[in-house]
Amino acid sequence: MGTQQILLIVLSVIIVGIAVAVGITMFNTQAQNANRQALVADANNFASQMIAYYKTPTSHGGGGRAFEASMDTLEVWLGFTSGGAYSNDNGTYTLTRTNASTITIVGTGTEKGNDGTNNTKITATLDATSSDPVTMAINN
Repeated sequence: MGTQQILLIVLSVIIVGIAVAVGITMFNTQAQNANRQALVADANNFASQMIAYYKTPTSHGGGGRAFEASMDTLEVWLGFTSGGAYSNDNGTYTLTRTNASTITIVGTGTEKGNDGTNNTKITATLDATSSDPVTMAINN
């Protein structure tokens, strides 16, 4: 083989290697974004169910305009285990009651986040008395 042919082969191998590396990076970034979006969608779904619980009278199994201190009824309403935990294919979610009208949902995803070490994570704060009840933060 001539020098020119060897140079073209080496150049082709380098270009293919760079293309594969870029493709892997793009795939990982898309997986992170999809996991974050799924966590946000789940948290929004939980928040809407919590607002329905909050507004449902206690005589119908709801909260009667309050999130009770033990939150047992709310956890059953949402399908969470006792202790405020829930898992699905998108991640694991925990509930924390702040006061009678505010609950925080923390969702930890299944994909590695931006730091490359910890999984994707979102925090949703639901204030059932607010005109804009859900505040969402992406933590990783």
